[in-house]
Amino acid sequence: MKALNVLFIGGAKRVSFAEYLKRSAEARGYEFNLYSYELEKEVPLAVMAEIIIGLRWKDSQLIPHLTETIREKQINLVLPFVDPAIAVARELKELLPDVFIPVSNLDICRIMFDKSLAAEWFESLNLPIPRTCHPEKELFFPLIAKPKTGSASKGIVVIQDKEAFESFTGKYDLNNYLLQQYVEKGEEFTVDCYVSKEKEIISIVPRIRLEQSGGEAVRSKTIHDEKIESLAHQLLQTGALEGPVTIQFIRNRQTGETYFMEINPRYGGAVITSFAAGADTTKTLLEEISGQKATPITDWKSNVLMTRYFKEVIFYADNH
Repeated sequence: MKALNVLFIGGAKRVSFAEYLKRSAEARGYEFNLYSYELEKEVPLAVMAEIIIGLRWKDSQLIPHLTETIREKQINLVLPFVDPAIAVARELKELLPDVFIPVSNLDICRIMFDKSLAAEWFESLNLPIPRTCHPEKELFFPLIAKPKTGSASKGIVVIQDKEAFESFTGKYDLNNYLLQQYVEKGEEFTVDCYVSKEKEIISIVPRIRLEQSGGEAVRSKTIHDEKIESLAHQLLQTGALEGPVTIQFIRNRQTGETYFMEINPRYGGAVITSFAAGADTTKTLLEEISGQKATPITDWKSNVLMTRYFKEVIFYADNH
């Protein structure tokens, strides 16, 4: 039996994803072995993966350590699950061409990691985003201030008027924030996409974010939405992205205007919703790693609802 040795980078909580990948691998006759690169051993994924204690993102030895780990464990597939891991995965892809690492190029990864650069990129392609505010030229309200390199909605501030703006600028450095029009009572959508290594669009599955916790959807429902699918297709056709891509949109409920919010060139935390709806791109990963042409997925189900519950993993000090 051939082995599929997979390394997650920062996949600590992605147990459901790992289960899908394991099922897909075993269905194709692989012996599935999972490793995850983490800062501590006691993470939920330890129930089905060997945890490798890793180095921090800024450590100068991070890439050499990961390279050594991949060679030692004979890893076939590497997947990043948190934003800082995306650029790391891309560097590994350049260094290790024999390992399948489905991730976009380094330039686009760096652009998407900085919300101001991402806004300029969207504008350069005439893709709709909430209006950007440049206070030195024009000030309007309400605004939303987003940390340029933030994630999971951390540090976001809504600014309703000039008094609140002056209070904000008294506490924070505007150079570290992107200011945009605040879409009040906006409806948020996530789109799970996959682009093959030949740059063919394999799947586009929108879902409504019904409930969030820590910036991640805990209730999510797939939905066919012609406008959003068209915008996602328009973006992916640029050829700038590859592998799993997660696109965030927001829609003004009153006007119906729909805007790009951000792109994460990796699997999103609630992508399981799309898997359950029929767009299981763990199978696409295995097609690609086997050298097969990836099969487009268009027959996924709308109105598939995912809701999450807590499940505990217990670690004993004496390992018993």
